[in-house]
Amino acid sequence: MKLRFDYNNMMEEAIGKEGIKASAFQKNAAKIAAAQKSVLDNRGKGWQEWCDLPYAPAEEIDELISYCGAIGKKAESFVILGIGGSALGPLSVASALLHLHHNELPKAKRNAPKLYVEDNVDPERMAALLDILDLKTAYFNVITKSGETSETLSQFLILYAALKEALGAEEAKKHIIVTTTIGKGTLYDVAQAEGFKVYGVGKGVGGRFSVLSPVGLVAFAALGLDVKAMLAGAAAAAKSAEEADVRKNPALLTAYLQVEAMRRGKNVSVLMPYADSLKYMADFYCQLWAESLGKAVDLDGKKVHTGQTPAKSLGVTDQHSQVQLYTEGPFDKVVTFLAVDDYRTTVVISDDKDVNACDFLKGHTLNELINAERKATEFALKKANRMNYTVYLPSVTEETVGELLMYFMYQTAFAGAMLHIDTFNQPGVEEGKKATFAMLGRSGYESKLEEVNAAAHDKSYIIG
Repeated sequence: MKLRFDYNNMMEEAIGKEGIKASAFQKNAAKIAAAQKSVLDNRGKGWQEWCDLPYAPAEEIDELISYCGAIGKKAESFVILGIGGSALGPLSVASALLHLHHNELPKAKRNAPKLYVEDNVDPERMAALLDILDLKTAYFNVITKSGETSETLSQFLILYAALKEALGAEEAKKHIIVTTTIGKGTLYDVAQAEGFKVYGVGKGVGGRFSVLSPVGLVAFAALGLDVKAMLAGAAAAAKSAEEADVRKNPALLTAYLQVEAMRRGKNVSVLMPYADSLKYMADFYCQLWAESLGKAVDLDGKKVHTGQTPAKSLGVTDQHSQVQLYTEGPFDKVVTFLAVDDYRTTVVISDDKDVNACDFLKGHTLNELINAERKATEFALKKANRMNYTVYLPSVTEETVGELLMYFMYQTAFAGAMLHIDTFNQPGVEEGKKATFAMLGRSGYESKLEEVNAAAHDKSYIIG
């Protein structure tokens, strides 16, 4: 792996009694090894099909790159319709690898379509999108693994109708790419009937683990990103997850540290990138960690109500809004920093002789400043005996982003195994989906509607 991991500030030697003893690794070796074995033994099986994504057949990847790359060359806008993992994965990667003002660049400098990720059903948002799109040069990737996601299907219905009105029925079909489970679900049935291009998501690839499947790769290819380098980086991270020595296995090591922190009452996990390009990696992480580890029962059916609440923060910005809480508030957090060794540009702070102030900044670079700010925050947390560790990316590239994504997924899987829970289900989410279907009058959900109505709020507790 190209990523590096500094976990000194998780240990007792650095932060005293709030830290973990070095002897804990040996003391808990059996538990750690059992969790690793559980995950590795199930690679490619059931809901762990995501483990095989870095090794997709070359001919499938080549076809996807060719088809979607051709779309990208003629599209002015590429629009993702999805929610949850169907949006956060593509958004986090595209935001990491594209110019930070990609959509505002002139077309000649952009060399790729504008990207819009529509992950909500706020009516004003949909109207605003339609205000700016030229439907003749816009292409849409409709993504829902189940093919039944209400939000995505509603977006599709609105935009497909608009496309047909603007382009005619036959041409409109060429502007839609569907990513869903092959042979299952409403969206797949519609795609077959309409003749849309379809890419499949494996039945055992859950939404939050799907970014390296066509859920993400379709958009990445359309945007001209190096898909093969991304998968190679992911494969390197997957390989490191096989390492038996926990101290040489970043995903296993940090999963153990987080679970041990949870046992000690550290029930909040903050992800704090020190790079605007990695800002949305925090959103990706929050979904992955929350949906995977927040469970009411363990694998034995015992009520455990386990989980660690993820929180997103951005360095340096949130040093001025959140770090006060992290350093002096409750001892209930673990902070994970994402650091970048080499940013893709260097900006020098002007040595303006006419400004008789700020001499300590003159001649330095913003690169030096942002890294100094990160180290200062690490220092402040350490001094306050607060758990934190740092993941270093040598630079933000397709390869290192692929590594980071796969590291997060294996870390989550290992943590779930240590907690003895089903890491890959989401019953709390499904309940809300069923209630939505019922309230919108979907056939077959009549009994659920009765349940929802019976649970309606008593008006005596409503003001206004």
